[in-house]
This record gives sequence, C-alpha cells and structure tokens, in this order.
Amino acid sequence: MQQDKFEGRYRIDSARLAEYDYGSNGMYFITICTQDRERCFGEVIADKSGEWTIQPTIIGQRVIDGWFAIPHYQPSVLLDAFQLMPNHVHGILWICKSDYDDWQPNTFGPQRRNLASIVRGFKSGVKTFATTNGLLFNWQPRYYDRVIRDDDELRRIRHYIDANPSNWNKDRDNKENLYM
Repeated sequence: MQQDKFEGRYRIDSARLAEYDYGSNGMYFITICTQDRERCFGEVIADKSGEWTIQPTIIGQRVIDGWFAIPHYQPSVLLDAFQLMPNHVHGILWICKSDYDDWQPNTFGPQRRNLASIVRGFKSGVKTFATTNGLLFNWQPRYYDRVIRDDDELRRIRHYIDANPSNWNKDRDNKENLYM
C-alpha cells in the first residue's frame, strides 16, 4: 500500500469510516488519551464498599466538568456512560438531531456539527483550562471512536466503561500493573 503525501510529507490515513456521516444521528463510543499516556487525571482507589473509583486531580475534575457540559454547547448531544481514568477518558455520546436528513460521508477538511467538532471542543476546553492555570497537560493528538451499531453492543460497551476502574491494575499503561 502506497501512502499519499501532502506537501512532501506522508499523511496518516484517517481512522474514521470513509463513507459514514459522523454528523448523523447515532451513538458513539469515544476514548481520548493524554499525551504519552501521562497519568494526569487522578488515581484509582477502592472506596469503603470495595468499589473501584477514581479520585480526580484538578485537571481530572475539569475533564469531568467539561464532559458533562457538552450538551450545553452541543444541544443535539445526549450523554450516556462515562469514565475518567488516570490517563484516558471513555464516554458514549449520542448525536440526536430531530430534523437531520442530509447524509454527508466523512470528508477530509474542516469539521463542524459532527463528532470531530464535539471532541475538538471538549479537548480544547480542557487544554485551555490547563494552560490558564499553569498545569502541564496535553492530549494525544487523535482519539478512538466506534459507531455503536445495536443494543447488544451498547450494553457491552457500557459494561466495559463501568468496569474500567476495577481493571486498572491490569492495564498496560498502568506503571504499577500487577500482571506485567
């Protein structure tokens, strides 16, 4: 496979589905990581009942607040499951536009009123907060997404998100991984 070049440099192929409309109604599973998987967002701890949870840092709390503010800036977005982890965040976004009927396949170029613009706004808000408050923080340049195709997949993804803190001790990016 030959990669295309743009301005003399190799261009990384998009991880998005080429013919999918990421501005259309649907549910999307999102994972966004910190740069170099730095643990900026907090620590996973067991609470008094033995449930694993995360104790957020200042920037971790801003991530939580920013996530839950998405519908304020994007009224067509509903939030579902969400989980903050030490070096990443998982969430499910539901784009729900009551009058949307203009399917537009994913294209290279400016993105607005779609999944990319929602994620960009979220990431930008957290980065701006960090910069304003003198906190060393950067996001990984890209993010992972998956179009949720049916109720069974939605159920499995919700379970994965909810169980994520209890699996932190097995995570490959956890420096204290007990199973490495």
